[in-house]
Amino acid sequence: MKQKIVMKVQFNSQKRRTDAFKIAAGTTGVSNVSIEADKDRIVVIGDGVDSVCLAKSLRKKLRYVEIVTVEEVKNKPEEKKPEVQSIPIQ
Repeated sequence: MKQKIVMKVQFNSQKRRTDAFKIAAGTTGVSNVSIEADKDRIVVIGDGVDSVCLAKSLRKKLRYVEIVTVEEVKNKPEEKKPEVQSIPIQ
């Protein structure tokens, strides 16, 4: 089950952002990490990621982490393209 985890983190400096990014990316099951610096949030997308374990790891380094949301990522259905018929040239 693919999950999207949004966490609120205090970024005081660029070093804090880098540390948060490294910790989140190094967690097992994570496939995508993005940082919303203007809202002080980190968004983690992955398969089978333990949100509490991730929050604990971030708290060890950054001191303040709050889990905002944990939701399931649903795959968008692929749009079917109309089939092109080929006409043989003689």
